[in-house]
Amino acid sequence: MIALIQRVTEARVAVAGETIGAIGPGLLALIGVERGDTGAQAERLAERLLGYRVFADAEQRMNRSVRDVHGALLLVPQFTLAANTDQGTRASFASAAPPAEGQALFERLVECARASGLEVATGSFGADMQVSLTNDGPVTFRLRAAPPAR
Repeated sequence: MIALIQRVTEARVAVAGETIGAIGPGLLALIGVERGDTGAQAERLAERLLGYRVFADAEQRMNRSVRDVHGALLLVPQFTLAANTDQGTRASFASAAPPAEGQALFERLVECARASGLEVATGSFGADMQVSLTNDGPVTFRLRAAPPAR
């Protein structure tokens, strides 16, 4: 599983012009699920999202996590993160998880994140979404759970 995380002052996701998820300060995480990913990887990615230190401490160093600052999470499924872009001019999605598996693992990730007690908002799996954000920094990282077994 892959997460592209961005530290934000605010973020929202809309479907058909209606906001379905919004947060204030925290992390926007675009989530890609790859073929072969497991529930254990969803749990590990949730741990990494909650504990990854991207917020400033008193010395202005990135030493605090979203959990430490009591921030929020906006989790948005994005299958294109699982694309293979190594060759040519068009992405291959052969490495992306099938939709039913991807949705189940995304939902497991959301469940784990919500168990933290932080505010967690989500996008809608398979929907045409519009995501807006104010990137704080900007600060953007790509996180992975353990790579899928091959």
